Amino acid sequence: MSEKKATRAAFGETLVELLYEGVDVYAVDADLSGSTTTAKLAAVAPERHLNVGIAEQNMIDVAAGLSLAGKTVFTGSFAVFGTGRVYDQIRNTVCYTKLNVKITPTHAGISVGSDGGSHQMIEDIALMRALPNMRVLVPADFNSTKAALRIAAATPGPFYVRMGRANVPSLYPDTGGFELGRARILREGCDVTIVACGVEVYLALEAAELLAAEGIQAEVIDAFSLKPLDAATILASARKTGFVVTAEEHSVIGGLGEATAALLAENPGVAVKPLRRIGVQDRFGTSGEFEELFREYGLDAQAIHDVVVE
Repeated sequence: MSEKKATRAAFGETLVELLYEGVDVYAVDADLSGSTTTAKLAAVAPERHLNVGIAEQNMIDVAAGLSLAGKTVFTGSFAVFGTGRVYDQIRNTVCYTKLNVKITPTHAGISVGSDGGSHQMIEDIALMRALPNMRVLVPADFNSTKAALRIAAATPGPFYVRMGRANVPSLYPDTGGFELGRARILREGCDVTIVACGVEVYLALEAAELLAAEGIQAEVIDAFSLKPLDAATILASARKTGFVVTAEEHSVIGGLGEATAALLAENPGVAVKPLRRIGVQDRFGTSGEFEELFREYGLDAQAIHDVVVE
């Protein structure tokens, strides 16, 4: 793991790259283009960047209209506004009619930090996973975010790509090897499977180092694609280890943990001891720094280590 970058930093940069590669790309933002980094597209092609102001529902409808004109459209805003405030428009306008709109907000999860519980979106994966026709990608670092955005741009129809504010370590040297519906095994092990997504992936790797020092070999899987989920990779690992722990910066309700639990329950031939789900335990976030919040909510590497040992 090398230098730290926020996953949101990949957003505007990738939009500009797509534009120069000939993709008919547009961004529609709700007055947060500096924070979401869609301002980078506005700097080189202002006619392809629409700032609708603090009017998130309008943002989705404008994006829908552009998609009907044949454009590949990405939306901005923060996750709490870009999914929660606009759920009706995403459901009935984008997903119901399978429009080519990419829901790509930033500032998801409690790693938003000092903005507090009102801005720390921990239900967004659950909301987006439940929608028919929606695909859900949760990248873990800068390069995997660029890959997720490229997959979304190249694949017709609705996508949700979850991005964060906090700087996280680089896990992947480039954008190669990512596919819709495929997970990535970052560390092989035989004693326990840790399935993680987003910021929790690097923390799972840190936990695996702690566990290795105690003789426990953890297999770490980056569940880059939550919908569709890579059933084959997760089931194969579960068969090998017999123990499964999931880790996500999201509510334990409706996210990666529940998706994995359902997968294992529907495959009774996989002999797995009780699944443990690490995530936000049915509570709102609160204001604080990244490290103290992850310690308080039981999401850091030490917490993952402790659950595995338990």
